[in-house]
Amino acid sequence: MTDEREDGEDVTTPLLEIRGLSVSYRTRGGTVEAVRGVDLDVWPGQVTAVVGESGSGKSTTAHAITRLLSANGRIDAGTVRFGRHDLTTLSEAELRTVRGARIGLVPQDPTVSLNPVRRIGDQVAEVLRIHGLATRRSAPAEAVEVLDRAGLPDAAVRARQYPHELSGGMRQRALIAVAIAARPELIIADEPTSALDVTVQRVILDHLQTLTQELGTAVLLVTHDLGVAADRAQRLVVMSRGKVVEAGPTGDVLAGPQDAYTRHLLASAPSLTTARPRTPVSAPEAETAPLLEARNLVKEYRLPRAGDGPRTLRAVDDVSLTLRRGRTLALVGESGSGKSTTARLVLRLTDATAGQILLDGTDVTTAKGAQARQLRRRAQLVYQNPYASLDPRFSVAEVITEPLRAFKVGDRASRLSRARELLDRVALPAATLERRPAELSGGQRQRVAIARALALSPDLVVCDEPVSALDVSVQAQVLDLLAELQADTGVAYLFISHDLAVVRQIAHQVAVMRTGRVVETGPPEKLFTDPRHEYTRELLSAIPGGRLPSPAQTATSRGAAS
Repeated sequence: MTDEREDGEDVTTPLLEIRGLSVSYRTRGGTVEAVRGVDLDVWPGQVTAVVGESGSGKSTTAHAITRLLSANGRIDAGTVRFGRHDLTTLSEAELRTVRGARIGLVPQDPTVSLNPVRRIGDQVAEVLRIHGLATRRSAPAEAVEVLDRAGLPDAAVRARQYPHELSGGMRQRALIAVAIAARPELIIADEPTSALDVTVQRVILDHLQTLTQELGTAVLLVTHDLGVAADRAQRLVVMSRGKVVEAGPTGDVLAGPQDAYTRHLLASAPSLTTARPRTPVSAPEAETAPLLEARNLVKEYRLPRAGDGPRTLRAVDDVSLTLRRGRTLALVGESGSGKSTTARLVLRLTDATAGQILLDGTDVTTAKGAQARQLRRRAQLVYQNPYASLDPRFSVAEVITEPLRAFKVGDRASRLSRARELLDRVALPAATLERRPAELSGGQRQRVAIARALALSPDLVVCDEPVSALDVSVQAQVLDLLAELQADTGVAYLFISHDLAVVRQIAHQVAVMRTGRVVETGPPEKLFTDPRHEYTRELLSAIPGGRLPSPAQTATSRGAAS
């Protein structure tokens, strides 16, 4: 039996057919071939996942479909057939009738994809009005419904807020709402859950799965998270260096990977059962004074008026933490639980409503002038979002050496030598120094951000989702690097993450946060095997990757393949 779409397209054929796609970028160093001869099919009602390392061409392939490449990118060859159209030959006016209405895009980065001066609800309502799905009068209420479907809590309140007033995960859900507003036939999701905690990740992915089952919507899922791909995709496409090296039904690829690169990815994928601790998590606490103490921290924000709703939000509610030198304290919890706000309070990037912050026994809660500057040197931050944290006008060399220049450390030659050393430690070639952030992939940018944070050899590094944008193999390298630096220098990490498999590998102590409060603390080996709080158990149950093979299974398949 053959079903027909409204425009007469046969659903027994792929909704999207890519053949021989090649894409290149013009850079100051010459032309870079990012995608080379890619063939890819996406079928109605199915999720097709594209996985691979940072820089493998995943996102470039996704953006080439709707011709949303950066200004220096171009399609050199190939066809992208969507229904009866080759999208590579459509005019810009014709493409505008496809984008949004028939193809929805969830970009990787919510900070630069949402308009910072427009309320969230207005941005969703605009999509509904443009495509004739709502009137100016009905659009605001319908936008709230779409935000609710995308899993945004208190959707009516969030609709009246601006992007900077939301957490990273909430902004990502707002982008998802924009993409699904018109109920498109195809959703291209470029790392749609990399900024989300596992419980909200599950809600979003459940929703995308419902769309595929009930409406026949196709999803092209670009992700570095093999656990998500394994759990959610019917078909798996593995890319490396711009080429497809393996493709097929997800179960077949996972059970018997034929390509050495696929086997490498599977071996690097973390899970709670196979994660290898990179820190001596059972080591006793050092009998030394704490490096950092947070005592009864409170942070309240004013909310926009929304009927009889609350006027203030208590983002951090009576939080107390202790961190010693050479140790890692991980904060975990849902998006909006107060993790990042707590980190900003510790670094004095925002002022606490109440409470006290001590660094090496000195009260820095209200530090100003020279004392505040000294705090900046001793405590550094790796942001969650590498796109927004790097100055696009700077070269990578300027980005990494900027802290050294600001504190007048060394001369130009020594600073450049330090930048080369740091790039090597975060697994980037020295030639990267001459490039700008726009010429790097998301994962490469995050590695540059980590190198910059380490430039001053700080006592404390606050890591706000530092590996969420990285593919699994580079993630493993960065976690090894952080552990090595801690062992060598005694640096302390306040590590914020929604990935409990990563937390298990890096943390000595874990604090679970919910709605601004710490609900459970303990060493990871105890907290993950015998959680006391129901919320902790909920977080653990939401971890993706149940279909990933164990290292022993991967080794067996490697032997069979050879």
